[in-house]
Amino acid sequence: MYKLIKPLLFSMNPETAHHTVSGGLKSLCRLWGGRQLLRAVYSHEHPSLARDVFGLKFRNPIGLAAGFDKNAEYVEEMAALGFGFIEIGTVTPRPQPGNERPRLFRLVDDRALINRMGFNNQGVDVAAMRLSQLKNRRNLIIGGNIGKNKLTPNEEAVNDYITCFDALFDVVDYFVVNVSSPNTPGLRALQEKGPLTHILNTLQQRNRKGEVSRPILLKIAPDLTDDQLDDIVEIVRETGIAGVIATNTTIAREGLRSGDSLTSETGGVSGKPLTERATEVIRYLATKSGGAFPIIGVGGIHTPEDAVEKLAAGATLIQLYTGFIYEGPDLVKRICKKLVVNG
Repeated sequence: MYKLIKPLLFSMNPETAHHTVSGGLKSLCRLWGGRQLLRAVYSHEHPSLARDVFGLKFRNPIGLAAGFDKNAEYVEEMAALGFGFIEIGTVTPRPQPGNERPRLFRLVDDRALINRMGFNNQGVDVAAMRLSQLKNRRNLIIGGNIGKNKLTPNEEAVNDYITCFDALFDVVDYFVVNVSSPNTPGLRALQEKGPLTHILNTLQQRNRKGEVSRPILLKIAPDLTDDQLDDIVEIVRETGIAGVIATNTTIAREGLRSGDSLTSETGGVSGKPLTERATEVIRYLATKSGGAFPIIGVGGIHTPEDAVEKLAAGATLIQLYTGFIYEGPDLVKRICKKLVVNG
């Protein structure tokens, strides 16, 4: 079915296509039996797919990466497509429109996207309200990806992360601190050891105050040097956070086959061009840390073989976004089947 409608969707502006598909899924799931139909077609259940990570039970290791459902509008719909966990966001304390359109571009020859969305979202309170109203949380793990508002100075960024952390604490299962998007001016400077350690330690202090705590993960860029990755390993150890998501989008443009009119657009590249580098970062972190913390692998997963490669490199879980758009919703099921066969 996706092969039939993909040409139509790819004839649309990418952002328009995204809202068309998301809205269509929501409409289908409102119909009697709609959600059950999606599960029957796209889910693949097997006991061997279950994973216990961060003290959480995942029904399978394949998640939807942040960016697809920024405002927690489609959690149950995406779960019906077979994902083992859904990450919402990135959310910020206050609503913001993001960057001017157009801000999302398809590089079809590269099976990639360039985005400069700029953390467009309706604000953390809206996301928290929607998550609190979910009726079918059974066996569904939800992550909250949190960031800072564009107008918040880096010196005050920790306050934005605290606001998002507090607002989502009761409605998500884990947190992701996003300091690696290239589309908020100055954000990546927060990946430096000093400010990053401060943010993570502050969140961990709040996390340990009550009887319940949430796993906190750090999402990193693929453009970090080995020395910077060494710092990441040390920061994870020092702060005691639960793990790392590797990786976000890249600002690199080497090897792209699409025309200059596309590749010259500012923003982060995702999709197939990121496959190799994301795997390299996962392998480096896993080796350097001695497997001391779990890694969620994301970046350029377009086939079941790509998924197996990420897991073999040291990822415990994986996430999809661009590959899901290019290959269609049955990619989740195909990966699950491959993992069951591989044992």
